[in-house]
Amino acid sequence: MKRILILASLALFLAFNASAQKMIDVKDVSKHVGETLTVCGKVFSTKLITPSNMTFLDLGGFHPDQLLTVVIKGEDRSKFTGQPEVDFKDKAICVTGTIIDYKGKPEIVLSDPKDIKLDTK
Repeated sequence: MKRILILASLALFLAFNASAQKMIDVKDVSKHVGETLTVCGKVFSTKLITPSNMTFLDLGGFHPDQLLTVVIKGEDRSKFTGQPEVDFKDKAICVTGTIIDYKGKPEIVLSDPKDIKLDTK
């Protein structure tokens, strides 16, 4: 019985740690391409492209000098309440996702609203 309790506790501990995401500041994002983590920073500029409904949020600087671009594809935009390009402009946010390199710039493509939050620090 004691062994089962210890094994269950260990499994729960490992499951919790595996789901926790590493958090970094946007200024360090270029060092983490290929990793899935949480990036926090200020949204400097935004853009909604029509008719595709793609949304771009530029963190860490104004486009084209941003440190990270957050992309919400048109087919995923309806999952988000409000207007992300308006709601997050000039706000500090945290986004969770896999950092990719798009034409030499770090980018995270968001498909789920739970992966973007206002940074309350």
